[in-house]
Amino acid sequence: MDVNEEFLKELIIPRAEIFIEMEQYAKENHVPIMQLAGMESLIHLLSLQKPKTLLELGTAIGYSSMRIASKLTSISIVTIERDVDKANIAKNYIERGKLQDRIEVIIGDALEISNEIFKDKKFDAIFIDAAKGQYKKFFEKYAPLLNDGGVIYCDNLLLNGLSELPMSEVPRRKRTMVRNQHHFTEWLMNHPDYDTAFLPVGDGMLVSIKR
Repeated sequence: MDVNEEFLKELIIPRAEIFIEMEQYAKENHVPIMQLAGMESLIHLLSLQKPKTLLELGTAIGYSSMRIASKLTSISIVTIERDVDKANIAKNYIERGKLQDRIEVIIGDALEISNEIFKDKKFDAIFIDAAKGQYKKFFEKYAPLLNDGGVIYCDNLLLNGLSELPMSEVPRRKRTMVRNQHHFTEWLMNHPDYDTAFLPVGDGMLVSIKR
């Protein structure tokens, strides 16, 4: 962590005990959750947007959805997780946080779930934080569920620094993922239906406003 990251970390408002516990669990069990600076930035952006409904792709242990729901007390969240064990851990944390009335966890692969389950739902915001390298597929599948004027937030565009490396320095097994993420970023930045900006916070975030 560099000096700027340390400085930013000191400025972050203290979290509730359950979130500190979740952060520690994620660290000990190698569960990827949002970096603090990125998490705080996303919460701030959502506080400005004031969405009533949010769809999250990639629940993990429920950290992001719980942080968001704790700050935006009128929001309703649907979150999708393909790992059954992580989804059940998330459900447990959500119940402990007394947020089960506003956070619904769907277990399944977000790319295989039929959009028919959302036939009566539209969302003001969509947060993509699932399988890296598949973001374009996620975007194309779920963007039709976004209300006009809604916002799609995509995390991990820097891939923990991999996106900034020359391709020759990227581990061979991760090159396809990095190429896909590069292609997605370029495609979305030039998408005619969205105004998109890249924010260098946390692990890099794209914010796309539907025109």
